[in-house]
Amino acid sequence: MSCTCFFVPKSVLERLANDKTLAAELRRAAFESSLLSDLLRQSRLQHGAFISASRPLSAQLEELAAQPESVVFDANHTHTLPGKTVPNPGSSSDPSAKRAYTQAARVAEFYQTIFKRNSVDNAGATLVSSVHYARNYNNAMWNGTQMVYGDGDGKIFIDFTGGNDVIGHELTHGVTQYTLQLGYEDDAGGLNESLSDCFGSMFRQWEAKQTSQQADWLIGSDIIGPVAKERNVTCLRNMANPADPRTLSPQPAKYSQLSPGMDPHFTSGPPNLAFCTACKGVPGNSWDTVGQVWYHVMVTAGPKPQMTMADFAGRTRQAAVQLFEAKPEVAKSVDAGWKLIGL
Repeated sequence: MSCTCFFVPKSVLERLANDKTLAAELRRAAFESSLLSDLLRQSRLQHGAFISASRPLSAQLEELAAQPESVVFDANHTHTLPGKTVPNPGSSSDPSAKRAYTQAARVAEFYQTIFKRNSVDNAGATLVSSVHYARNYNNAMWNGTQMVYGDGDGKIFIDFTGGNDVIGHELTHGVTQYTLQLGYEDDAGGLNESLSDCFGSMFRQWEAKQTSQQADWLIGSDIIGPVAKERNVTCLRNMANPADPRTLSPQPAKYSQLSPGMDPHFTSGPPNLAFCTACKGVPGNSWDTVGQVWYHVMVTAGPKPQMTMADFAGRTRQAAVQLFEAKPEVAKSVDAGWKLIGL
């Protein structure tokens, strides 16, 4: 089972690397970013296996802290992780370090305030971030133990710490790692990526104080560089319109369009649309209703490495009825979201 939980899909980087209309240095940055992402994948695979094997012991663990600490390191454009400690990152003169520190702490606050979860492991795990990884690295990732941020090439992508949904997305991979333990192939892989988009988008909306109806539901819009914008690119993905041609990574919108072996960044399109549709169908904040339903399934289903989208859909339908008995519009909207994509 492979796992490449990066923000930018490998297929996008490979397409950019082969785009002869781009400058040579941009093609090279995309090519090298793709290679580095493959290498970084291995550490996440190993840590994921450890989490899975040690899960039966987790009930015996004591809480590390009442709330997680956020610490930041500077990789200084090397491949060494975590890098050099950044002292007092909250007041650092380095904007990347300051954003990584502040936004990781805010994601922790979001999970604790909204979902009563204490860090990614629900036991106060320290949130570790490394900024300035490699040179012109066009990606960000959760490697199983920490966050890794590239600065981008400055043209197609800019500093990945600049997107709060990027940070929310990748840290949610940590939450999934400690809950459903979804694999990274077929339906489970698509769900894995979709959950990170869902919670990353909710976090972005929460910080902006936006309702589901006010939100734009774009993923990665804040890290799109000037050259990409000149080509009419608005974001990496669009949850409200997965097939949007203005995205760098258009996706299918129907479950029937998926087939075995597809990239999870591609197959996350239908469940993304189901979630967005369900949220927009209930007036108010996404995290107050439909977000609670999705989170409930994440933390109550137990480890489901091969979970299908139909199974997840059924569980959310049931949870919506159970959690919001007095608000039947929630269950109705969740059902409509899944029916829209064919589930």
